[in-house]
Amino acid sequence: MSTASPLARTAINNDHEEQHDDGYGYSTNVFPGKQDQMVQVCKHIEETGFMPKELIENEVSWFYGNLGIDDFYFALEPVETISNHVMSLYSAKMLAYTRNENALDIKLEKEEEDSSVYIHSSQPGVTDFNGPQIEKKIDGKYLDASTPAKAYRVESYRSSGTANGVTSQLRSYFVTKCQFVNPTPSAEELNDIKQVADKNFLRKATDHTLNTYEQVMRSALQRSGPVIEMYEAQGKRERRLIIGYRQRSTTGFFSAMSDLYHYYHLFSARKYVEQFSNGITIIGLYLNPVPGSTALPIETTIHQVMKETSLTYCLPTTPLQYLFQRNQLSVQESIYGYVAWIFAQHFLNRLGKEFMSLNNILDASNPVHEEVLTKMKKRLRQDTFTREYILDIIKRYPDLIKLLYANFATVHYVNQREASLEPTISYQRLTTVENLTNEELSHKIKILTSNAHEQMVFESFLTFNKHVVKTNFFQTTKVALSFRLRPDFLPEIEYPTKLYGMFLVVGSEFRGFHLRFRDVARGGIRIIRSRNREAYSINQRTVFDENYALAATQQRKNKDIPEGGSKGTILLDIDQQDKPREAFEKYVDSILDLLIIGQTPGIKEKLVDLDNKEEILFFGPDEGTADYMDWASLHARTRGASFWKAFTTGKSQSMGGIPHDTYGMTTRSVHQYVLGIYRTFGLNEEDCTKLQTGGPDGDLGSNEIKISKDKTIAIVDGSGVLYDRKGINRTELARLADERLMINQFDASLLSDEGFRVLLEDNNVTLFNGQVVENGFQFRNTFHTNPLAHATVFVPCGGRPESVDLSNVHKLVDKEGTPLFKYIVEGANLFFTQEARLRLEKQGIVIFKDASANKGGVTSSSLEVLAALAFDDAGFAQHMCVKDGHVPQFYQDYVKEVQATIERNARIEFESLWREHQNTKKPISILSDELSTAIVQLNEQLVNTTLWDNLQLRTAVLSRAFPKLLLEEIGLETLLERIPAPYVKAIFGAYLASQFVYKYGASPDHFAFFDFMRENYYTN
Repeated sequence: MSTASPLARTAINNDHEEQHDDGYGYSTNVFPGKQDQMVQVCKHIEETGFMPKELIENEVSWFYGNLGIDDFYFALEPVETISNHVMSLYSAKMLAYTRNENALDIKLEKEEEDSSVYIHSSQPGVTDFNGPQIEKKIDGKYLDASTPAKAYRVESYRSSGTANGVTSQLRSYFVTKCQFVNPTPSAEELNDIKQVADKNFLRKATDHTLNTYEQVMRSALQRSGPVIEMYEAQGKRERRLIIGYRQRSTTGFFSAMSDLYHYYHLFSARKYVEQFSNGITIIGLYLNPVPGSTALPIETTIHQVMKETSLTYCLPTTPLQYLFQRNQLSVQESIYGYVAWIFAQHFLNRLGKEFMSLNNILDASNPVHEEVLTKMKKRLRQDTFTREYILDIIKRYPDLIKLLYANFATVHYVNQREASLEPTISYQRLTTVENLTNEELSHKIKILTSNAHEQMVFESFLTFNKHVVKTNFFQTTKVALSFRLRPDFLPEIEYPTKLYGMFLVVGSEFRGFHLRFRDVARGGIRIIRSRNREAYSINQRTVFDENYALAATQQRKNKDIPEGGSKGTILLDIDQQDKPREAFEKYVDSILDLLIIGQTPGIKEKLVDLDNKEEILFFGPDEGTADYMDWASLHARTRGASFWKAFTTGKSQSMGGIPHDTYGMTTRSVHQYVLGIYRTFGLNEEDCTKLQTGGPDGDLGSNEIKISKDKTIAIVDGSGVLYDRKGINRTELARLADERLMINQFDASLLSDEGFRVLLEDNNVTLFNGQVVENGFQFRNTFHTNPLAHATVFVPCGGRPESVDLSNVHKLVDKEGTPLFKYIVEGANLFFTQEARLRLEKQGIVIFKDASANKGGVTSSSLEVLAALAFDDAGFAQHMCVKDGHVPQFYQDYVKEVQATIERNARIEFESLWREHQNTKKPISILSDELSTAIVQLNEQLVNTTLWDNLQLRTAVLSRAFPKLLLEEIGLETLLERIPAPYVKAIFGAYLASQFVYKYGASPDHFAFFDFMRENYYTN
């Protein structure tokens, strides 16, 4: 009996195995030792004594000959395993006989580290219980997590056999660990299939398959989405579908594809999953029409499967999958229903007339009233329409989903508008569904639903349909679903500042938004992670509101620059927390689908654009995405986007980027406010104590440590709390900041007798003052309200939005009325709610909010883009790109000018805010918003006046607004030739507006602007 490992046995047998081209593109597995093995199996079964001796030979012969099991199984498995399987089948036959059943239920499994075998009964084209369960297991255990370092290939075969009146049709799966020819291929070898393939695959594949797979593999390396090709089998009705995609870019795809082709009455004779060490996976499916089916011609059904493969790739499984498996919904309808469910979760009107009435009664300007309304709004959203409740309603009405999908597809399905194209199943399906107008559909919803809640859910679907401007839903190659929506459905009472543009993106790992307040706008993309399911549930409910608030803050911060405010958020699914890069790449690529319509012929089909207007988005780094900016810009170039150089900011220096963290751009603005406080109140920085949230591992936190000279007593970061009442050791803090390490790496021996470090995982820790910390996680989250945090100044450089609101703001002031902090500079976005800021100012605390303090990064990004627009390609490469460690002198000088601009703008705004506060006694938090609003409004007014037409004035303003170095190197005339006129116009308006408002305040008298212009531009 054989005792060699499965892989060893396979290798031994492959040395002698006969191989024949079977017409499928793979050599047939022929195991020459089959007869000898049968003798050993008979002998082993006889030794067990569990089967009548006279039946053994017949049963073994039936197992080997009648079931049609592929020879790969016999070459792979040892005698002991085969014997056990024969006896298991014999028992199953006896059970079927006693039950008078004519079908044999077979289910054999054997799992090992390097290989696994699954064999089960299976009817062609039927999604039974065994098949999906086994394929989901193969997906989850072997394919979803495949990387070049640990990858598995799959071979699957269908066969049939009969014995003694019992019919059995089998599906076999053989999973083996890959043995790559070259596990770590060089850049030159990535496109060579013979270098990156598995050794067994190379032995089995025909030359035709190698050539075909190599073409698909090379295409998959050049794009983010799946590559889908179809080939005809000569002389057969069978079609060969080849799908190539990047490893880890989808989950559950192998099993989901079975559901898809079963829906169209197809079955697979065999299928293969091949892995390559360059990170590509290729699935080969051999599809046939189910015998006796009355389906359409296979060419039509295969074409439809190809069109819907990318939908399946984007969202292999959804909570509506079972309706698809039962043929109650198509894959398009079920995925549309899933996306509309997500839309309903975020935008279903859950507040009702009663809330509106209460809002009108209460004084909206009263921060206490506003906070009460905010709390009520959150509670109503959470308790009235939970995501589970909405889904339960949706599942009851698959027919309504069909109608609403038809309403959506009638507008956006391109074949509807292309008479020259041959209608597909999608088009034919639409013609069979009742085509209702929006009014008729709204009436239909009222008739079919049972109550007001159900009606509201499906009315939100209709709202979604009405506001989609364009989508990649029907494109054949995509990696996630993206929808450009008109945002005018958002209620003004909840979102008072109107958005200009809105994107919704849905992928298998995430959901995301991109919001902007102007056509030309700039802002970062943020990854939102969740520590546990409870946190994820909260993040799901709040992600849009957080995105809106961040974009609104960005709009206020961007007052000094030409671009308006925007923001993007990517919420990782709870089970996909380890895939931030995959989610980011899909987010970017799917939005690019909607930005470069018609710019990549041959790769992307046309799509319907109801606005018929070109759009450009500008992305930047934010939490979790700083390392992805280079990729996004280069990917935009690969996709053929004309705006690729300006697409992202914060790129690496080799691409002309000015990294915010390297040069402390954001911190320079924040710290100017800290220095402004010291200067205004006559404080010595070295004598001031400070609390800082956001640790030395972050951009803002590390640079605040580097450029400050205060006595930092506490730092709170992602790992816990570091505290020393006598001042944390500066040298050790600087080391952590230089190496970008969390405070869990701090040398605790350097703490004084009044110091401690409490990490997230620490429990029941006794501090120097006798306080017992029962839970380190909770201690970290609330330390900024702990009496030990008492300091001169508090500088939040990190932390979740709304860490301080009216529910806990009172903890920042003790019972005697003494505040924990005298001064606060809000470096982290939205750390305080506006109501909390106002409450703190009433207590005498001086607080400068995020929209004023945290604007250094946006200024740096804007000037980075300006340089890219100003230089031609050769000049940009010479002056702005760092190559081989050489930093061009112009780049060094330009960075210094950017830093000086940031510090100057921060000082000017600080002085303006403090002056206005002294004159008006208004809270600084309100003045900050008023200044921002005044600048933005004046900017928009100036752009529409005749001031721009005054050539002398225009020249004078732009000579001051443009960076001095660009004027010296390139000249104003050339700058105006190269930079798009709308962008230059925005520079003109932003500079004039900001300089005027900073000097004269948000509410100047009627002659102030005249005086400003005469003093600065008409003195001659």
